[in-house]
Amino acid sequence: MRAAVGATLSLAVLVSTALWTPALSAQRAVPRNQTAVPRKDTAVPFKVGETLTFDVSWSSFVVAGTAVATVKERRPTAANPSAYYIVAEGRPLPLIAKLYSLYYKMDTLLDTATLLPQQMTLYSEEGRRQRLGTTRFDRTARRAFFEVSGDTAVATTRTDVTVPAQVQDGLSALYAVRASSISAGTKLSYPIIDEGSLYNVSMQASNSERIRVPLGDIPTWKLGVRIVDAQGQPVGDNIAVWISSDARRLPVKMQADLPVGNFVLLLRDAK
Repeated sequence: MRAAVGATLSLAVLVSTALWTPALSAQRAVPRNQTAVPRKDTAVPFKVGETLTFDVSWSSFVVAGTAVATVKERRPTAANPSAYYIVAEGRPLPLIAKLYSLYYKMDTLLDTATLLPQQMTLYSEEGRRQRLGTTRFDRTARRAFFEVSGDTAVATTRTDVTVPAQVQDGLSALYAVRASSISAGTKLSYPIIDEGSLYNVSMQASNSERIRVPLGDIPTWKLGVRIVDAQGQPVGDNIAVWISSDARRLPVKMQADLPVGNFVLLLRDAK
């Protein structure tokens, strides 16, 4: 799960901690003998222009880098009339960058009605190597098409995967969960696709918890997360996300223990 490792440092750790609400229905094709029902946006606690900035700690580094997630704009797309364009970027601090240059950018097009992604890309720079992975979704056919190119690929490779109707990518899923209700004992299970491979994520909300982050002292719901691959093998450990219990439902803290180290993201600013 390459994206979960690299993207953790860049806020795309959301691949490991992302959540999804099963109450949202997948978009379906309208039969020819029926009139299309006007699409209605799902109510969300975020808006265009929202920018979230996180401090990222890694193993022994108290602050190893920063990650920024922004709802850039609302745009028409070829697949549907409207989608949120959301971008997450991450960089290490200058001291770490001197040892090894890193940059990650994940973006997604999130359908405003279903809160399901239409397309997701992950661009990475690791030292002198560059890599771009793109996942496109065909919701009617329930297919996902993954393509990767760059210095780490011998040639451009493509993968065509059959996916469940409600499949999410990591970044879109976090924004979808912010639109759902959370309370003590909430249990969810959902599929997620990462670089052409399917995973299953289950989660459970515990009692409310007040935590302190650089942004302040914030009441939250803690959501424990378990991820397994297609063979039923666990991915990562000690994965959790804390969502603020106020109207904004901010992702206040995220953590994951991965083979390359322990990562924690703490919300520093929310505009």
